[in-house]
Amino acid sequence: MKRKFALLMALIMVCSVLFAACAKSDPAATTDAPQSDLEYIKEKGTLVVGITDFAPMDYKEGDQWIGFDADMAKAFAASLGVNVEFVEIDWDNKVMELDGKSIDCVWNGMTLTPEVTAAMECTNAYCNNAQVVIVNKDVAAQYQTVDACKALNFAVEAGSAGEAEATAAGFRVTPVKDQASALMEVASGNSDAAVIDSLMAAAMVGEGTGYENLTYTVGLNSEEYGVGFRKGSDAAAALNEFMKAAYADGSLQATAEKYKVQAALIAQQ
Repeated sequence: MKRKFALLMALIMVCSVLFAACAKSDPAATTDAPQSDLEYIKEKGTLVVGITDFAPMDYKEGDQWIGFDADMAKAFAASLGVNVEFVEIDWDNKVMELDGKSIDCVWNGMTLTPEVTAAMECTNAYCNNAQVVIVNKDVAAQYQTVDACKALNFAVEAGSAGEAEATAAGFRVTPVKDQASALMEVASGNSDAAVIDSLMAAAMVGEGTGYENLTYTVGLNSEEYGVGFRKGSDAAAALNEFMKAAYADGSLQATAEKYKVQAALIAQQ
C-alpha cells in the first residue's frame, strides 16, 4: 500500500510539473489585459498628432506649429505628461495613418462626418464650421448661388468635407493636397474657385490677409469639428474630460480668442 501511495504521489508531482510548464509556455495563460491606447501613448512618451497646414487651427510660425488645435494639443499632451509631435499627413489617408500607429490622433479641424465617426473614436464636437465657396472678389457677384457656381472649376482638399460637399453640389473638382493648396490654386488662376472651411476662410481670405483679392460667397452646409483617435481608444474620453476642464477654467475660450475662433466655439459640458 505504501508503495502504491508513493507511486501515486510521484505521478501527481509529475503532472503538476507538466501542467505548470504548459501554463508557462501558453501566452494566453500569462498575458495581461490588452494595453489601453492611453497607456500606449503614455508609455512611449509622445502624443503624435496628424495635421495639415490649416490656419487658424494648425499652421507654422517659423519652425513651430501653432494655432487653436495645435495649442490645445500641446496642453493636452502636457496634462498626460508626454511630449507632442506634429506630423503632416495626406488627409485622404488619415484613417490608415491612425490604424498603422504612424499617428495617435487627427486634430486638424476635422469634420465629424458619418464616415469619420464610423472609422475613428471621436471626441465631442468643440467648434462649429461650414464649407464655403472661395472666388476672386472681382467676379464674386456672379457666383452667389450653388447653381451659378456649377460653371466653375474647383480646387478641393482630397478626402475632405469640402470635397464631399462640392461633389454633392455637382461642382467640377480637382483634388489637391490641402486647403492651403486649394487657396493657392485660385489665387494663381489655375482654378476658378475652391471650397474650404469657413474658419479658415475667415482667417486667410479678404482684407488684411495674404489673399486680399479672394472672398467667400456661398455656404454649402453646417458642420462640427472633433478629434479622432483609433477606434476603441480610451484617449478620446480622456480628451473630452480635458476639454471640459479647459472650458470650465476659461483656458479653452482664451485660446479660441487668441486665434479668433471664439464665435465658433461649442460649450464643453
